[in-house]
Order: sequence, then C-alpha cells, then structure tokens
Amino acid sequence: MKETNVQAIDCPFGFSKALDFDPTLAGFMERNSLGTIRLPYGESDAWLVTSFESVQQVTTDPRFSRAEIIEYDYPRLTAEPIVSPESINVMDPPHSSRIRHLATQAFTPRQVDRMRGRIGLLTDRLLDEMEDAGQPADLVRYLSDPLPQHTILDLLGIDRAEWPRMQEQVQRLLVVGAGNRDVARAAKEDLTGYFTELVAERRNNPGTDIISVLTEARDGTDQLDDRELAVLALTFTLSGQDTATCQISDIVYLLLTRPELAEYARAHRKDLTDFIHELLRYIPFRKGVGIPRVALEDVEMDGVVIRQGDFVHVSYLTANRDPDRYPDPHEIVPDRPVAPHMTFGWGGHRCIAVPLAMAELEVALERLLDRFPTLRLAVRPEEVRWDTETIRRFPLELPVAW
Repeated sequence: MKETNVQAIDCPFGFSKALDFDPTLAGFMERNSLGTIRLPYGESDAWLVTSFESVQQVTTDPRFSRAEIIEYDYPRLTAEPIVSPESINVMDPPHSSRIRHLATQAFTPRQVDRMRGRIGLLTDRLLDEMEDAGQPADLVRYLSDPLPQHTILDLLGIDRAEWPRMQEQVQRLLVVGAGNRDVARAAKEDLTGYFTELVAERRNNPGTDIISVLTEARDGTDQLDDRELAVLALTFTLSGQDTATCQISDIVYLLLTRPELAEYARAHRKDLTDFIHELLRYIPFRKGVGIPRVALEDVEMDGVVIRQGDFVHVSYLTANRDPDRYPDPHEIVPDRPVAPHMTFGWGGHRCIAVPLAMAELEVALERLLDRFPTLRLAVRPEEVRWDTETIRRFPLELPVAW
C-alpha cells in the first residue's frame, strides 16, 4: 500500500475548449492509483477520485463527510464557498435524509406534471420572442438562459421585479476570479436574507409555489424550519440556473454540430428521455470538481491510504466516462442501454430537483425540434465563444438560423 505523501498537481481546471474532455482529468483517469490535486483556493491539497466505482464508494461511505468540511478552508475552485453551512449539500445522514425526504414533497409526480405545463408555456413564449426577433438569433439569450431562470423563479413564487436581482447575484456566486471573494460573500448574504423574509411571508400567506408547498411539508410532526427552508430555496435557485442552463446550450450545440444526433432525436421521439441521459453522461457540464468530503478515519482505496482529515474530491465527469461501466465511453451512443450516470450527483447528495431539470430539458428540446425543423448554427463551430469565468461549461452565445 502506498503512503499518502503523493506530489500534488496544480489544477486550476480552467479548460473550456468547446465540449472537449479536460486533458488534466483524462490524465488522472489513466493513473493506476489515486492522485492529489491543489486547487486555487483552500488550505490544503485533496485526493481526486475518478472511477465510477470509487466515486460511488466515496459518495455513499459514512467515513467520508461533507458536513465536516465547514470547519475548514477547504480546497475549491471558487473564491468564496458557494454553499452555506445549513445547506443540504453539506449535510450528512441522518440530517440530510430528513431534509431530502421533506424537500422531495415539492417534486411529486403531480407537482412535476404541473411544472411541465408551466415550462411549456414559458418555452413557447420565449421561442415566440426568438422567432419575432428574426434570424440569426442567439439561442442562449432567448432560450438557454431565461428558461431555467424563469422556471425556477416562477416556481418559487418570486416576484418578477426581483428576477434580475436573483440572476445577477447567482452569477456573482459562480465566478472563479481571485478578486471575487467579497462580492460572492455579499451575494450569498443578500440571497439568504431575501429568502429568509420570503419564507416567513409564505408561512403566513401560502400560495401554490414550491416554497409554500415546503412550508406545509411534513414527516409526521416534523417540518422544515425557516432557516432550513430559506437555504433550500437558495440551493434550488442556484441549481435551477446552473445545470439546466448549461445543458440546454450544450445539448443544442451537439445537435447542431453533429447532424446525425439531431436526426436521431427527431426520428426517435419516444426515446428522447433516454437519449438526453446519454448526452448528459457524455457532456463535461462543469470545470473540474465541486464540493469535497473529508475522511473521518483512515481508508484504503485504489492503492493508497487516505488518512483521517484528508480532503477527497470526486469527479462525476470522469465517472461518466469510466470504460469499466460504459463501453466506448468517449462516444455518444444514442441507443446505449440505460445505465445511471452521475451528472446529477450520486447517493445522499444527488440533486433533489432532477425531475424539474429533466422536464426542462425534455420540453425545451421537444418544442425546439418541432418549431424549427431546419435549425442550424449561424456561425462556424470554432467561432462559438465559451464561458471561461465560472465553474460551468457552456457557450456564451449560440447564434442560430432556421
């Protein structure tokens, strides 16, 4: 068994060349044992776990804790930690299990069906605006950015006058620049304060929005308290404007640069959900890594000893490309047999709002394919500009014609 004094590799994880796989991550996948990384922020190095099986272990093994990282200046890509100490993203079972059980009551099949109807109306309105504006049009501006933002803010019952504020503050939280710490901290405090007041209001005057549903969610006599619900609303706001926003743009980019994929999507509409999952598995939807865990005791894994107190990052991106789980992992196989992927996380920290994200992706693609059967890129693929400032991977603009 190897010792833990492995030389750490500096990993800014700034690679953002279209949807190419990060060569640094690819290099870690080829190692025979775990390696360590040094990220731009945080007090120490961290182990990087890359295989599907090992990522699965770390994300479900109680010897690795998310909650304990709050005590430290943990290794990360952003200047300010994105999550709050009360966030479900940094809870361990059984506390996280309680929050998850209560929170999922906002995503029952009936609730998601209601959401799908509202998503369809929003999508149609946005595509009307794009068509009226004429071609070429920027799909990011008209669909990818506003649809997830408007959907989650609408479902949370946030007044439209506050939407620009929400969008601006979320963007400030996701920027990775060195001078962003104070700006990001202020943005998080502003959003948390806003949702704290909103939760108190909804307890007194409930409506049909997600926050109102969650104020009444019960597990026996147990309920979410105001602070828990405010932080959960902030988490939904972040995730609602993150993964789906990127993935609409990324998926459409793939369809427009690989005609055979668009043809498959149109010809196999009944299999669209499975096809979307294959695209989600393939797409490197973020840069590098997210929130780490800390080892609560010594753990032997993949040829090394992870010592008590060591930080451990997992890569969902590399797990999604693990050749031991997915034959031809670096290829998009439209009719690949369905196998769960890690784009929405795994274990106790899998995204609660997956039903909402999938509804957004399915509705957006269905409407787009139906409305614009001859949709095409209005520029050469190499002219598309990609995000380089945040932890996400997506085109800043996607000029299209039809």
